[in-house]
Amino acid sequence: MEDQCVLILVYVDDVLVTGSSPKLIAHTKEDLKTRFEMTDSGKCAFVLGIELLDGEDGSVTLCQRRYVDDILKRFGMDDCKAVASPVDMSSRLVSSDATTKVDAPFREAVGALMHLTTATRPDIAFAVGYVSRFMENPQEEHWVAVKRIFRYLQGTKTHGICYKPSARIDFRGYSDADWAGDLTDRKSTSGYTFMLLGAPVSWGSKKQPSVSLSTSEAEYIALSLAIQEGQVDSSSAL
Repeated sequence: MEDQCVLILVYVDDVLVTGSSPKLIAHTKEDLKTRFEMTDSGKCAFVLGIELLDGEDGSVTLCQRRYVDDILKRFGMDDCKAVASPVDMSSRLVSSDATTKVDAPFREAVGALMHLTTATRPDIAFAVGYVSRFMENPQEEHWVAVKRIFRYLQGTKTHGICYKPSARIDFRGYSDADWAGDLTDRKSTSGYTFMLLGAPVSWGSKKQPSVSLSTSEAEYIALSLAIQEGQVDSSSAL
């Protein structure tokens, strides 16, 4: 039994049980039932709005295509034309001093996108972080940028995170940064991701707190952020 393990994940009143063998999982469930009043819902297909898809090769994919459909419909983008990328970097956004705001549910839309990017969609992390900088006084061009993210999601509804079985637990981290990408204050943006079993387990995109004087400095600041996150992730994963 030394090479056997069971994992119990608890979120409020939801409990997920998985392990290295069906027998061990069943034994753990029975043990829990003797101590707590519980209902076994069987094989998990959804958890916290995230769909769990089993592959024939033993892989597990986390996907939120139903949530994507819901938010596209909620914000009137369910019939929009898809685009290949979530950000148009040829059109750089800046803050506005205008006394009026765009007549659109900007904050609600960005909030809905934030939920998506923190759960299963690291590919829109930068885009969502970018538009969130303009929450205080959003203008028409900022709303256009939000709608572009929706248009990207229209063509990538089934995208998710796929974890594949492996005899080796290989934990890797990556970081990157632009340089002076914000046209308003010339601050750079850090990005990082940590991979386990071939897929992301943690990621982030964050505007740097100070102005970097070179690309190297911006990269080191991004690396520092990644190391801080990696210390927590590695202890949890390994």
